[in-house]
Amino acid sequence: MRIAISQLEEYNHLAADGARQASRALSQMIGIRTRQNVTGVSLVSDGTLDDIFTEGRYVGVQVGLSGGLSGETVLIFDPDAAGQLRKRFDSRGNTNALAGGAFAELGNIMIGGFVDGWANHVGTQIDMTPPTYIEAAGTRILPRMTRQEASNTGVFLFESTLEAVDHDLSVPIYLIPEYEEFLTLLEAQPNRLAVPAEKLAVFNGFAARSAGRASEQISQLTGLRTDVSVSQLRFLSFSDMSAAVGSGQCVSVVFELTGLPSGFFIAMFSEASADRVAAAMLPNGIDPDESNMTGEAIKELGNIVTSGFIDGWANTLQSSIEHTPPELVRDSGTEVIRTVRRRLPGNQEYAFTIDTTIEIDDREAEVQLYVLPNTKELTEALAALPARHA
Repeated sequence: MRIAISQLEEYNHLAADGARQASRALSQMIGIRTRQNVTGVSLVSDGTLDDIFTEGRYVGVQVGLSGGLSGETVLIFDPDAAGQLRKRFDSRGNTNALAGGAFAELGNIMIGGFVDGWANHVGTQIDMTPPTYIEAAGTRILPRMTRQEASNTGVFLFESTLEAVDHDLSVPIYLIPEYEEFLTLLEAQPNRLAVPAEKLAVFNGFAARSAGRASEQISQLTGLRTDVSVSQLRFLSFSDMSAAVGSGQCVSVVFELTGLPSGFFIAMFSEASADRVAAAMLPNGIDPDESNMTGEAIKELGNIVTSGFIDGWANTLQSSIEHTPPELVRDSGTEVIRTVRRRLPGNQEYAFTIDTTIEIDDREAEVQLYVLPNTKELTEALAALPARHA
């Protein structure tokens, strides 16, 4: 089945609307102002779900759907956010919080907003069962069917972040529709920009393998233990991408990619992470006042990681891809993403991004890797892959 890029954009927009409704409801329930910050959609495998949903105890709200869309949809709160929300609910005298009433109400609002958007978009009625509150550790928070689908085909994971405006509270929430039913909503009409679903899964698998290679290369160059905390192929708007990287000062290495597809590769470090990694790479460490030494070391690291990443990309897509020399940028993560967006052709509003976080030496340093291809060219390259790669 061919997935229409325009449909992915539409449902990502609907998910963001649902998150905004949930944010307004959350603000009323806990008495502080919150806002929807980031919403993106990923096609994820069971391995990625294992990375995202570790062994913490999650809170979930599950809703059954029937009519124009059938299946199960689950909304999930991560353990830290759930704990903070419980305290807020309790402080406001919500006696149902321990029984999950407040979470069920919030989940019902968000899933309802998402489903209403679906129904309006496809012009049909979708019925919802009453919400079911659940608690479970790790991936057991997911419906059994979701775990099976993730293992066989992958599942679509909508991830939103709600943030308190004036308090230290961030609430990651996840929405997972039933795969086969959702796939029918994404089906492309003839002559529309689209990619076969099974080939998108191929590219998702490439992302995970490339992240593993990048982690090994960083470990070899620095001598520090590295671990890929998460790697996924995400589809999200550039505005949400900018919000996700944040406004903190970063040391980034940017490469422009040419070939099929063209695009950009970014390796992004916080200033502290860049200094720590550079010190590990240089025999005598670095002088804190010699920022150019940090820059040169990070450029060397970025060059090696990028070459390995795009070699695998080119092999997967059966194309030739080259990259420019490394460009060192010291600026906020937000501004780096904005600058790259302006350099992509066609004024893209949304993009597929291979989004990888590598923890270095038990999180004392991190590097975020972003591959931002030209969406039209990536779609054409994936569609052209022979069946044996699907």
